[in-house]
Amino acid sequence: MSAPAPAAPRLLWRHLWAWTLLALLTIWATLAGVAYYTGVHEAEEITDGQLVSTAELLLRQAGPGAAPAAEATAIDTPQRHALATGYAPELRVVAWAAGRVVWDTHGMAAQLPATLVAGHQTVRLPMADEAHDWRVFVANADARGADGHRVAVLVDTRRHRALGRDIAEHIVRPALVLLPLVALLLAWAIRRGLRPLKRLSRAIGALDVDAGQTLPPAQPFRELATTVQAINGLVDRLQTQWRRERRFTSDVAHELRTPLAALVWQARLARDGHDPAERAQALQQVEQDALRAGRILTQLLDLARAQGPDALPDQAVDLCALARQVVTDHVPQAHAGDHDLALDAPDTPLWVAGRPAMLALALRNLVDNALRHTPPGTRVEVSVATGADGRVTLAVCDDGASRPAATSPRTAGMGIGLTLVQRIADAHGVALEQGGGRAPSGTRYALVWPAASSAPTPLSAPSAG
Repeated sequence: MSAPAPAAPRLLWRHLWAWTLLALLTIWATLAGVAYYTGVHEAEEITDGQLVSTAELLLRQAGPGAAPAAEATAIDTPQRHALATGYAPELRVVAWAAGRVVWDTHGMAAQLPATLVAGHQTVRLPMADEAHDWRVFVANADARGADGHRVAVLVDTRRHRALGRDIAEHIVRPALVLLPLVALLLAWAIRRGLRPLKRLSRAIGALDVDAGQTLPPAQPFRELATTVQAINGLVDRLQTQWRRERRFTSDVAHELRTPLAALVWQARLARDGHDPAERAQALQQVEQDALRAGRILTQLLDLARAQGPDALPDQAVDLCALARQVVTDHVPQAHAGDHDLALDAPDTPLWVAGRPAMLALALRNLVDNALRHTPPGTRVEVSVATGADGRVTLAVCDDGASRPAATSPRTAGMGIGLTLVQRIADAHGVALEQGGGRAPSGTRYALVWPAASSAPTPLSAPSAG
């Protein structure tokens, strides 16, 4: 069964457009809610003011000195004026004089509770259709109501909600009508705004990374300048890595060319030679050159494994335990070559952050080269120490240069091993120092960790490699 085809990537401008429209709709809904709430609140305040004004006007008309009115008997509901709108509330008035109802515009006196007090209040009254809330303002002719003149002005509170909806509609309706136009303008603006990003993408696609080409740092926008800076930094790191790889490849080719060329010549000599002694010597040299080429390939294989995807991440490494293990492994080789192999390390663990396999590989290369390329009787010392400045040092020293049998410095024999150690040092962010050995040790190679790189002591010591 074939795997499903991967989904096509989405367009960035559409993604931004969708989120912008969602934000606009959210703002529109919020505006509608706020407008409705504000409309209802303002309608209540305006209505309360109208109730007060109407009550005061009626009291002035029926104040002291006015003719007493007859008791209200039959009341006809008045028809509203043709110009009355939602902003002209239908007020209902009930007036009392000497405790008797003298004016009831809509026949509501019987529904009013007897507990009405002066001022604003909201009461629920049973009407013909259903019971609902009414806003009522009650005013007396004087503060005590002693003369019996009293007025109650009522308005249906459902008008407040209707007025709030009307205000909200008037506010948000233009925004709703303009929303499609705004959406089109946003789509155009976002696509136009992303043009610099498209140009940058084309420039990135046209980069010749092999030639070390970088992007121009001057950019019209700060965000693009930051991206260009990161890309240029990546190109520089790639160039540095490629130069290191080419140099390493050149070193490997140089190291392998010598034993392979010697293999060819010694094999021809062994094939064409007539002297048995010369043929035996040629075969022996073939064996040595083959072993040398094998050691180079083994070093490359070890490095590939240490840097492979299955390699362990950085962890706390005890340099003392690692040095003891490597020295123990090389004791037979030192004995066979008549070398004095020694270890100078504290008894307590000395922890650093790193990859144990790679650090062990670096130390094995340094020790192996010291044992192979120094004359018999040489003292090779592996030391682990912490300096007064807090730096941690893992060093291999020897006094082979002072031996009468020494013909050249040991640096000439390091070959690919030194390059490999340098790569491991770079991978760990530590320095590889050469020289500086104390007499009588004239040759010294050391891995040096900065003062702030000490690793915390783990619960259990990891394997040294």
